[in-house]
Amino acid sequence: MTAQEVIPKGESHVVRLFSLDMPREQVRFLREEPAAIADILGVAAIDPAHVDIIRISDLDDLGLTGYLTDGCGVPETEIAPDLDRLKALDGHAMVVLSRAFGEGGQHLHPSPKVELVATYGQPGTDWSGGTLTAESALPRTGKVPPRQARAEARRIGGALFAVFMVLILLVVGVLIW
Repeated sequence: MTAQEVIPKGESHVVRLFSLDMPREQVRFLREEPAAIADILGVAAIDPAHVDIIRISDLDDLGLTGYLTDGCGVPETEIAPDLDRLKALDGHAMVVLSRAFGEGGQHLHPSPKVELVATYGQPGTDWSGGTLTAESALPRTGKVPPRQARAEARRIGGALFAVFMVLILLVVGVLIW
């Protein structure tokens, strides 16, 4: 990739797939030295926890498409236009999630040995949910308010303590007399 790629500030749910055109030793060095990943992408820093460097042949039956859909959560509909190109890839690939770039606002200036193959979106979590209708989800529907339950537990505990103390005093009194 010769043109620079812009990582917008606050970007999330984006997966970038790069092909790596480099010897095995250099790929191994990328895996061992996280700063090398930032250097090869031309950015100041990167979080290696959100970068996967894979040998495509190691994916066996899963394949690169399965890795992206099952492992990264990319919808099959997004990958469908690129199926032939993804199946044609061999060697090593690097999958970079948008979280690897921190807050974003960076420009990628990758090495000539790194080529951006595709950029995919991951669906975000739908937090809207529905209205909770269970009685237990409603406020103040418990049988006993928490303060009242604690007070009742203290009274029961105090009564049991008093009973045991009286029994101990009786046993000690009988033993002494």
